[in-house]
Amino acid sequence: MKALVLIRHEARVLLALTGPLVLAQLSQTAMGFVDTVMAGRVSAVDLAAVAVGSSIFFPVYLFLIGLLNAVTPLVAQAHGRDDSQALRRSIRQGMVVGLTAGLLLMPSLWLMQPCMVWMGVSPEVIPITSRYLFAISWGLPLGGVFFALKGGGDGLGKPRLSMFAGFLGLVVNIIANYLLIYGKLGLPAMGGVGCGWATSLSILVMLGFMALLLAKSRIAGTGRLFAFTSAGTSASGASLASFLRLGAPLGATLFIECSIFTVIALFIAKLGAQVVAAHQIALNFTSMLYMLPYSLATALTVRVGFTIGRKRVRRLRRTVRTGLGLALGGAVLTCLLILGFSHDIAALYTADPVVQQLAVSLLVFAAIFQLPDAMQVNCGGILRGCKDTRVPLLLMLLAYWGIGLPMGYGLGLARLGGMEPGPQGFWIGLICALTAAAALLGCRVRIMLRRLERQAGQPVTTGRPSPPGTCPPC
Repeated sequence: MKALVLIRHEARVLLALTGPLVLAQLSQTAMGFVDTVMAGRVSAVDLAAVAVGSSIFFPVYLFLIGLLNAVTPLVAQAHGRDDSQALRRSIRQGMVVGLTAGLLLMPSLWLMQPCMVWMGVSPEVIPITSRYLFAISWGLPLGGVFFALKGGGDGLGKPRLSMFAGFLGLVVNIIANYLLIYGKLGLPAMGGVGCGWATSLSILVMLGFMALLLAKSRIAGTGRLFAFTSAGTSASGASLASFLRLGAPLGATLFIECSIFTVIALFIAKLGAQVVAAHQIALNFTSMLYMLPYSLATALTVRVGFTIGRKRVRRLRRTVRTGLGLALGGAVLTCLLILGFSHDIAALYTADPVVQQLAVSLLVFAAIFQLPDAMQVNCGGILRGCKDTRVPLLLMLLAYWGIGLPMGYGLGLARLGGMEPGPQGFWIGLICALTAAAALLGCRVRIMLRRLERQAGQPVTTGRPSPPGTCPPC
């Protein structure tokens, strides 16, 4: 009976962390939707330019997000130890790394015009896309600092801070898009290029608001975050190198996950426009649902890091089991949702009966996809909380590029096993990749838990459960 009470407590804490994280993710997703709709009202060329520019910007932005994900476990563990100095140092390291990485990545967006020519992008689209990329590139260093502060807030168990910042950024994005795209209040009408400037402006506002919220939180370690001249608070080269050893594999992991979907989309493009459209429907709907397990994984990172900082390894096992149980339960629900409403989902995207029928068949694979995807992303979240990132990167590389992509290509294009070419083969490859990733990362979680138990020795302090919102604060 006591075990059930403890599990319920842990589930409440994890869900209390997950809810605001989902809403924060939703605000970020909505910005892309707003850009697409508002640019599309100008012209098809502007819409195409924003679509091409976003597809180039997004992998770079994802790498930056992954790099700064290192802040969350560092802050969570320092918070668990009540080490305010380490907490402040971790956030400041994140700001330094985020600003520097963002500045270094900016030229990669400025120099994309030859690549677009090589890719065969329409000549009328390239000039607008280039100006869009220049405008949005200024969001990279700003985003780097923002995600460091966001990681700090999340690591402190305060995901509401990034939620509020995200929705303020969405409001600013809508207003700035209206003014800059259509040329209101005497401003020049920039068309799709205005989306890039609006996004950079919204990131700047989110950064300022997040800094203000953290400063007002009165949590030990969050004061004077920008006072880099204070004695003993500057980040040393050794500590920054340690930060990069933790964060670089996280950025590479996100890039690997993103890039395999890009490669598969290029392969599927050979199968015709209707096949591409059906694949995009299944992938887009799955991507929207992905924010649920991803947010839970971030909550697990926070909770695992905090518990390790408290040196309560038995509680850690309960946290891991509860989190994975919630992930599996949520995946079953989303799987049933897709299976039960696949025809309605396809009809939301297109009226073409051929595309609808093919999309429905792919949504069956997307439904199965939910189960291993939820497990692998949450195992990854647990390992981030343990500050274990290099081995998971290698495991993900093996699962995605060593298993999933070769199998998908073999089944989808090369007639492996006598299967006719089609997108179904690539989806089977993705399911196999995710299943392998879930199994490999699950084994890694078991190894890390045993290692932590050996390091802690026995008996291990279990500690009394604290009320939801106090361990860590929610």
